[in-house]
Amino acid sequence: MRDLLEVWRNTRMVVLVALTAGLYAAFLIPFKPIPLIPGITEVRPANVVPIVCALLFGPAAAWGSAFGNLIGDFFGTLGPGSLFGFVGNFLYAYVPYRVWGAHRAASRETQQGLMTGRGLMEYVLVTALASLVCAVVIGWGCELFALAPGFLVANIIALNNFLVAAVLGPPLVLALYQRVRRWGLLYWQILERDPVRRSARVSLGAVLCWVGCAAALVVGNSTVFQQTGGMEVVQAVALPLAVVVVGLLLI
Repeated sequence: MRDLLEVWRNTRMVVLVALTAGLYAAFLIPFKPIPLIPGITEVRPANVVPIVCALLFGPAAAWGSAFGNLIGDFFGTLGPGSLFGFVGNFLYAYVPYRVWGAHRAASRETQQGLMTGRGLMEYVLVTALASLVCAVVIGWGCELFALAPGFLVANIIALNNFLVAAVLGPPLVLALYQRVRRWGLLYWQILERDPVRRSARVSLGAVLCWVGCAAALVVGNSTVFQQTGGMEVVQAVALPLAVVVVGLLLI
């Protein structure tokens, strides 16, 4: 995770953090009056921004997505859950940056990858994984703070994130990639290296994240139907969430 710290030592990467945060907040705020769960989440076409920026700006997008979501929360949903919203949206961009980079050998292959059927399928899977990780983290936080039925929230967040990013992401990346490359603002150009390599470790981390998220959703949703909540759910989901955390550390 040294790449996350390296962002703050590079002026251009810090600018990309601010750019991502500004874009994300700018698209989030107008939709705050259209809630899906009042005080928790709303209609979010902006969910494509973290994924697109992750493929272009790498680790800067993770920080930018976290801060952009926090800025958006100041316009109607700020509360204890914003802490988990910060973490969840950070991971929503961090996971695709790492996993896509590892499976595409390098982010230099991003444009070519999205122009093939296999590449599009990989993009969809990476987007689904990022959406699930974000949803599970925020859902667990909602249960911890007794803000809402956490895994009802998680279901909505996962679907909301995935549909927007899966449909809008590829054409936006294809439209922007060469322009950003000509400007020298792709993260591997700025860092003068690609911090992500193909590795079995990243693949194992992704698998653990899939397993942990699937288990968390199964356990969490079963508690919704059983009409249990609070600390019972927090404790029941703790082990699957720990598997997700281990996977993230490997990524």
